[in-house]
Amino acid sequence: MFLGIEIGGTKLQLGVGPDDGKLRGLWRGTVDVSAGPEGIRRQIVAAVPDLLVEAGIERGELRGVGIGFGGPVDDATHTVIKSHQIEGWDNFPLAEWISEVVGLPAVLGNDADVAGLAEALHGAGKGLSPIFYITIGSGIGGGFIINGDIYRGCGRGAAEIGHLLVFAPEGMPEYRPVEALASGWGIENNARLFFKENSEKESSLQRLAKAGAAISVQHIAEAAGQGDKTARALLRTPLVYLADAICHVITLLCPRRIVIGGGVSLVGEKLLFKPLRRFVRERVFKPFAGLTDIVPAALGEEVVVHGAIALARKRFG
Repeated sequence: MFLGIEIGGTKLQLGVGPDDGKLRGLWRGTVDVSAGPEGIRRQIVAAVPDLLVEAGIERGELRGVGIGFGGPVDDATHTVIKSHQIEGWDNFPLAEWISEVVGLPAVLGNDADVAGLAEALHGAGKGLSPIFYITIGSGIGGGFIINGDIYRGCGRGAAEIGHLLVFAPEGMPEYRPVEALASGWGIENNARLFFKENSEKESSLQRLAKAGAAISVQHIAEAAGQGDKTARALLRTPLVYLADAICHVITLLCPRRIVIGGGVSLVGEKLLFKPLRRFVRERVFKPFAGLTDIVPAALGEEVVVHGAIALARKRFG
């Protein structure tokens, strides 16, 4: 039995299981950003015994701990390099700290990497290789899984598709990272700018903009689903940038399957996956056309916890 921990910018989750795609127990909390890393560490210390009691598992049954962290990590030192959401994590020896708290060996991974591992072993990529995983939420992350192992380059990460530079729209710096244009935050920011510059544009979203309300990806998706042409355009442009990035991935790595998860992926088949596949089909390196399919992730909100457990099992099992 293994303990898996997800540490994100807004979400903290702990789960226990044997790495069979099923959790024996799950604890979920909200991160208090103002409390910083110390607040998250206090939450973990309090949550572990509660989780084990709820799951009916003795601490002695645990063989190791896996951690999926929302930011780049260093494999050699088992430390956090940086969090892009919460200041204060830089160079923190997270695996060592967890090991001292729990009394078990711990292994540290990037959250998108371990999510990709979970999808490859137990989710939408099961039985296939290589698998490229993309999470689209407030940012965009990636993970590359070959024969059930995470590819980590030189040991500080790889597959960071969200940080590929693309030629940006007029009015922006010439090149921008894909996540600035196609993440949830990027889509919402683009909508705010659009309605600021086009205050008379006819759209059901205009009422929200004029009222000063925050326009979310969900608002845009709902309006697009109802036939709002402006909302459809606000979704189409980010998908073109994402398709270009995916075509680079296919040209360089030619994975068997690309699995897409994260909150923005919940926009669904009609508004996201179907047009995205079409854009990729139109742009992809022709000798590789048809070799890579693009599908939604299967493991839901617990995907990073499953992946952290899988990482621990691979290291300590």
